Amino acid sequence: MIVTIGSLALLLALGLALAGVVSPALRHGGRPGRFPLGPVAIAGQVGLVTVAALALMAALVTGDFSLKYVATNSSLRTPFYYRVTALWAALEGSLLLWEWLLAAFAGLVLWQHRQRHRELMPWVTAIFSGVSAFFLGVLVFAGNPFERLSPVPLDGRGLNPLLEDADMFTHPPLLYAGFVALTVPYAFAMAALIAGKLDEGWIATTRKWTIAGWLFLTLGNLFGGWWSYHVLGWGGYWAWDPVENASFLPWLPATAFLHSIQIQERRGMLKVWNLGLLLMTFALCIFGTFAVRSGIIASVHAFGQSVVGPYYLGFLAATLLLSVGLLFWRMPRLRSENELDSLLSREASFLLNNLLFLALVFAIFWGTIFPLVSELAQGVKLTVGPPYFNQVAGPLLLALIALMGVAPLMPWRRASPEHLRRAFLPPLGLATLGMLALLAAGVRQPYALVAIFCCLFVLATIGSEFSRGALARHASTGEGYLQALATLVRRNNRRYGGYLVHVGIVAIALAVVGSNFYQLERQSTLRPGESLAIGSYRLTYQRLNEYDQPGRRVVEAQVSLEQDGRALEIIRPSKRYYDNFERQPQSGIIIRSTPLEDLYVVLAGWDSQGAASLLVFVNPMVLWLWLGGLILVFGTFVSLWPEPRPRQAVVPQPAKGVAVGA
Repeated sequence: MIVTIGSLALLLALGLALAGVVSPALRHGGRPGRFPLGPVAIAGQVGLVTVAALALMAALVTGDFSLKYVATNSSLRTPFYYRVTALWAALEGSLLLWEWLLAAFAGLVLWQHRQRHRELMPWVTAIFSGVSAFFLGVLVFAGNPFERLSPVPLDGRGLNPLLEDADMFTHPPLLYAGFVALTVPYAFAMAALIAGKLDEGWIATTRKWTIAGWLFLTLGNLFGGWWSYHVLGWGGYWAWDPVENASFLPWLPATAFLHSIQIQERRGMLKVWNLGLLLMTFALCIFGTFAVRSGIIASVHAFGQSVVGPYYLGFLAATLLLSVGLLFWRMPRLRSENELDSLLSREASFLLNNLLFLALVFAIFWGTIFPLVSELAQGVKLTVGPPYFNQVAGPLLLALIALMGVAPLMPWRRASPEHLRRAFLPPLGLATLGMLALLAAGVRQPYALVAIFCCLFVLATIGSEFSRGALARHASTGEGYLQALATLVRRNNRRYGGYLVHVGIVAIALAVVGSNFYQLERQSTLRPGESLAIGSYRLTYQRLNEYDQPGRRVVEAQVSLEQDGRALEIIRPSKRYYDNFERQPQSGIIIRSTPLEDLYVVLAGWDSQGAASLLVFVNPMVLWLWLGGLILVFGTFVSLWPEPRPRQAVVPQPAKGVAVGA
C-alpha cells in the first residue's frame, strides 16, 4: 500500500508540475494577468509530495523492509529518531526531501505574495514548477525511493554509524533548506526578465529570501563543521573536501549579492551584475546537489555511484542556457542609472568585495573539479588538497575580512581626505595597540599577525560605528546610553544587524587563524602507566577496556588527564565497531573545550599486549567558531526584524458646534 501511495503521489505531482510549467501560456477569460492553473499546480504539488514524504517516513518508522530504501538505511535496532532522519540518509530520500522543501517554499511564496507582484507571480510559479518537474522526474524515473525488494528480508542493514548523530537532524536539512530558499530569488529574477518588469519592486522580496537561504547555508556549513570535528576524529572541522566546497560555493555569490544589491537600491547601479549573481547562486546550488549525488567525486560526505549525474548535468546546462539568454535579451533595459563617482567610495568598496567573492568562487570551483578535468585530459585523476585552497583562498578571504572594516567607513559617492583621516585613524590606532599587545605576549607568526590585525581593525570599526551612533542619539534625545544604543539598533536594524553579522564572521576568522597557525599535534603509543605531554597537558594511559553493547563492540582506553600538574579527570576515548559496518569503526572522541583552546583526544589504535596509540591535538580558539555562529545568527535576525512604523501625527479634531477659523 505504501509503495502504491508514494509512487502514485510522485507521478501525479510530476503531472501537476508539468502543467504548472505551461500555465503562463494559457489565458483565463482573455485576460493575460490571470493564470489560475499555476497556483492549483503548486498547491497540488505541496499536498502530493507531502503524502509521498510521509509515506516513506512511515515505511522507515514501521520497518517495512519490502522497500529497498528502508532495508538499506534502517533496521529493527535503529532508534526511532534515526529512522526518521534516514529519510535523507541516502540518494533517493535526500532527493525527496529536496523536492518536499521546494514544494513547501513554493507554496509559502505563493501564499505570501498572492496579492503582490501580480504580473510576476504566474512566471514565478512556472519556474518553481519547472525546477520541481526536474526533481520529480528524477525521483520517478531514476531515483525512486519506493522501489520494491524481493525477497523481503527479516531485518535491514541499518543506518551508517557515522549518520547516527544529532547533527543528522540539523546539517543536511539546513543545507537543503538553503539550496531551496535560494531558488526563490532566482525564480523572481527570471520572472522579472520574462515579464519585462525590471524596476526594483521585487528587490525587497528577493533580498529577504536570499538572506534566509544564506542563513540556512551558513548554519548548515557550521553544523557540518561541528559534525566533522566531533565524529571523524582527524582534529579539524574543514578539510576543503569537494562536498564541503559544493555547499560553500553558493554561499559566496549569495553573500556578494547581499552587498551589491545595496548599490542597486541606493544608486540604481549593477542591475545586470546582481541578476548574474542570482543566476550563479542557483546554478551552484544545482552543481552542489549534482556533486554529492552523482558519485563522480570521492568524498566521505558523498553518496555512492548513481545514474542521476547525467540528469543533473542536462538540467544545469538547460538552466544556464535559458537564464543567460534571458539576461542578454533584457540587457538593453538594464542600464545603470548612475556611474561610479570615485574609487574612494562605498560603491567601489562593495564592487571590490564582489570581485573578491567571484575570485573565490573561481578558485574553489577550479580546485574542486580539477581532478575530473585532469582525468578527462590525461587519464589520471590528480588530487587537489588543502594546501592549494589555503594558499589561494586564504589571502582572498583575508582581503574580504579587511574590507569589512573599510566599507562602513567609506561614504557614498566620494570620500574626502579629511573624512578618511577622521574615519580611519581611530580604528587603525586601536588595531595597532592590539598588535603591540600580542607581540609583547610573544606572538610572532607573521601571517597570523596580519590576519589578527585585520580582525582587530574590523572590530574597532564596528565598535566605533555603534559608539558614534549611540553618542549622537544620546546628545540629540537625552536618552541613556544603553537606551540610545537599543533604539539606534531597533530603528536601523538592517545596518546594525549587518554589523553584528560581521562580528560573528570575525569571531569565526579568529578561530580559524588560531586553530590553523597554533595547533599542537602529537601521537604516541603508550603502555599502561606511560604518559604523553602536549602543551600544558599530561595524559597518562592506564588500561584498555573492551566490551559489547547492542549491535556493536567497543574498545576504550582509560586515560588520566592533568593540566599544569593539576589532576582534572579520567577520560575514555574509544573505537566502536558496528555489526553490519565492521570496516567503518566510529571514534568516540574526547573534546575538552575552554575559551582559549580545545583538548582533542582520539584512540588511534592498540595492540595485543595492551598498549594504546593516542592521537592528541590542542586546538586554540575553536570554541569561538561556534560562538561566532551564534552571533551571526543573532545579527541576521536583527537585520530581518520588521522596522518600526513611523508614528503618524494625530490631528486634533474640533469640538462639536465650534466653527473652525471663526
